[in-house]
Order: sequence, then structure tokens, then C-alpha cells
Amino acid sequence: VSKMTNAGYEGDFKSKMTAYVVFCWIFAAFGGLMFGYDIGISGGVTSMDDFLIKFFPHVHEKKLHVHEDNYCKYDDPNLQLFTSSLYLAALVASFAASKLCSVFGRRRTIFFASLFFIAAAVLSALGEKIWMLIVGRILFGIGVGFGNEAVPLFLSEVAPVQHRGAVNILFQLFVTVGILIANLVNYGTSKVHPGGWRISLGLAGVPALFLFLGSIIIVETPTSLIERGHCEKGRQTLEKIRGVKEVDAEFKSIVHACEVAEKVKHPLKKLMQKSSMPPLIIGVSMQVFQQFTGINAIMFYAPVLFQTIGFGSNASLLSSVITGLVNVLSTFVSIFAVDKVGRRVLLLQACVQMFISQTVIGVILHALLKPTGSLDKGPAIVVVVLVCMFVMSFAWSWGPMGWLIPSETFPLETRTAGFAFAVSSNMLCTFLIAQVFLSMMCHMKAFIFFFFAVWIFVMGLFVVFLLPETKGVPIDLIAYRIWRKHPVWKRFMDDENA
Repeated sequence: VSKMTNAGYEGDFKSKMTAYVVFCWIFAAFGGLMFGYDIGISGGVTSMDDFLIKFFPHVHEKKLHVHEDNYCKYDDPNLQLFTSSLYLAALVASFAASKLCSVFGRRRTIFFASLFFIAAAVLSALGEKIWMLIVGRILFGIGVGFGNEAVPLFLSEVAPVQHRGAVNILFQLFVTVGILIANLVNYGTSKVHPGGWRISLGLAGVPALFLFLGSIIIVETPTSLIERGHCEKGRQTLEKIRGVKEVDAEFKSIVHACEVAEKVKHPLKKLMQKSSMPPLIIGVSMQVFQQFTGINAIMFYAPVLFQTIGFGSNASLLSSVITGLVNVLSTFVSIFAVDKVGRRVLLLQACVQMFISQTVIGVILHALLKPTGSLDKGPAIVVVVLVCMFVMSFAWSWGPMGWLIPSETFPLETRTAGFAFAVSSNMLCTFLIAQVFLSMMCHMKAFIFFFFAVWIFVMGLFVVFLLPETKGVPIDLIAYRIWRKHPVWKRFMDDENA
């Protein structure tokens, strides 16, 4: 094993960019567009009067009362359940997706994700009763669980080592594009009465349709094919996506990883062993920390947040469009920088910028936003700018790295199971944030931003002491090149992994 995995094969991994492989990357990344669209659409829909009157009339009544506490007028567990139920379903679905990825491959799992999303979009757009909305959200959740499990794995496995970071970040880029499109749709449909919300929810089927078509055309990953016994087809696919015939070194590396994986009959049991703890702890922690930056609290409820600080309904939706645009453009920084400066530099820089942004927002709101009334125009604009600064730094760091790092650090024998734990951790934390954020804002008021700032400080310490750099290391050699050399994680590696 040592001779094989330390032979320096990554220098012999040859590839060139082809139109077909770029096509595969882009169509697979539409799974991120589905996820992002849902993140962005929920907050806008739940702030539309027509939607509230039909399904949550008591919340609409609270909203109309000018004496109602600014921080509490949207505090309703059923309204939060509309947003958060998706992520509880996605949590469960991610484990089923793990098995599907192993047995049927990444491509077919992506196909199933698109079908669930299309069904959910139709049911939600036609919703007449609250149960129809909740079932639609659950179907969305199954689609998200399948897509978020399969797409990052697909992108990491088809990407050449020198571009793996940038290719994987396509997923997060499409998430941000989905959020921006959702904000633009909400801004337009908020003027359509009384069914604007139906258009917003129904249009979720459009990216799902693209993913459906893409899943028919794209290739399966060579790793998945070889893992399932299709070695010759795996080699042909590797040659196709690399654009060259000289793939011996990479093919041997994948075959070796598959041979090791085949000896592991119970991946979940293997995942619980001491030697599997480094990637598992890293993968789960990255997803948990990604959510406790507070990003989804802002993205879910940006229109609600901006209304709280004094923007009118249309102005708040427009402000969330601006933050969505910042989110998209800033993700390009990560695409161009991640394989040059590395993962750790981007994460640490962002921790500083996010900490400052959250802290100053909390100070301004604590000092100037009273239970009734609104912020003056000047401080309100400052808050929007600070939100943009926060979103900007998240978009080139914890957003994409939260998906990239877990997808590249697990060895093949525990990759789908380990990544399922990471995805389910993300969904659990997203569910918790979506379910309790409005209540937390009601009870903690401006201190909610200090709460997230403390988490960001902890995340910075985590990166400094526990997160190794994985830039430029082939995905199937990380276990041998990273963990046994790290001052903390090498203590977890037994002789078999040395």
C-alpha cells in the first residue's frame, strides 16, 4: 500500500479540458441550483401577504399591527415549519442516497433527485391546503438530500486533481445563482395577486428539469463504475473525461482504492473506527460550522430581516436581490483562488470578515432598533452593506468549502457513507436554524448576531489547529498524504493506514 500510494502518481495524472467534460460539470451542478432556489424562495414567499392570508392568517394579522414587536412579528412555529420541514426530509434522504450512490451510482441518484424536485414543484404550485405545502416541502427535501449527496461526489470524482477545488465549487456557485434567481422571481411575483407565490414555488421545477435532462446525458464517474465492477467501462470513461489516452497512473490509483474499498463489507462500521475519525470529524464539523455562521438565517429570511429594520416589502425584496448578486459574484473569487492559495487561507480570512460584520450588525441593532418603529435610513443602509460584506466573505469560503472539503477527504471505502453523515449534519443544522431563527430573533433580539459571531470565532480556531490543507492532493491519496502527517490526526492512524 505504502509503495503504491506514495509513488507520486499525481504528477503523472494527465488531462486536458474538453467541451464534453465541462458540459458534465455544468449539468451536474444544476443540483446546486435546485438547492439554492429553494433557500432563496422560502423567505420571499413567507413574507408575501397573499401567501400569509391563505395559509397563516394569524401571522398576517400580527404583521399588520404596527405596535407589534419588530423582532417577533414573524415568530410562528408553523410558518417556520414550512421552511424547515424540507431539511428534516433531506436529512433522512441523504442516508438513502448514500446507499443509492454505492449501488446504482452517482448519475442515477442525481436522476432520482430531479424527479422528486419536479413532483414537489407541481404539488406546491397547486397547493390549496397547508398539508399539500408540507408534503411538497418533504418531496423537495428528498430531492435535496439525493442531490446534495450525489452532486458534490460526482464533481470531485470527475475533476482532474489540479482543478478539483474549482470544479467542486461549481455546486456552490449554482447554489448562489439559484438564490439570486429566487430573489428576482420573488421580487417580480410579489406584484402578482393573489397567486404570485404559486409562480415562485412552481418555477422550482425549471432547474429540476435541466438536472433531469443532464442526468440522462452525463457520464457516470470512473470511480463509481470501477467500484461496481465495470473496470473496462471505467477506463473508457476516464479517457473520455480526461481527453487523453494516457490515464494509466490515475486508473491504477482508482483501481487500488476500489480494491481496498471492496475489502470493507460494512462501511458504516468502518466509519466508526478510530482511523476514520479524522475525515469524519472534519466533514461533519465543516457542515455544522457552515450553518452556524448564520448564513441561512440571513438567506432564508433576508426579506423578513430587512422589513424588521425598516425597509418596505418591495424594498426588502430588492435588498435581498442585491445580497444574492453579491453572493454569486463573490463565489467566483473562490473558483479562481481555491486551487492557488488553498482552502485554509480563504477560510481564515473569511472568519475575520464575518466576525466583524455580525458583531457590528448586532451593535447597531441593539443600540438603534427599538421594539417598535424602524432604523433611520443611514443605519439601515449600513446594515445592508454589512450583510453584503458577510455574504461576500461566506461565498468565497465556508459556502463552497463546506461542500468541497468533505467530498474530497473521505477514502473510497467510506466515501458515500461518510459524505452522507456530512450532508445529514448540514440538513440537521439547517433544519434547526430554519425552525428556530425567528423565535431566537424574537427572544434574543439583536444578540442573535453576537450568537453567530461567537461561532465564527470558534470556527477560526478549528481551521488553525485541526484543518489540514488538501490543495493539490489526489482524492484517493489524501488518507496517506494528509492524515498521518498532521500533528493531531496522525494519532488516530493505525499501522494499516500508515
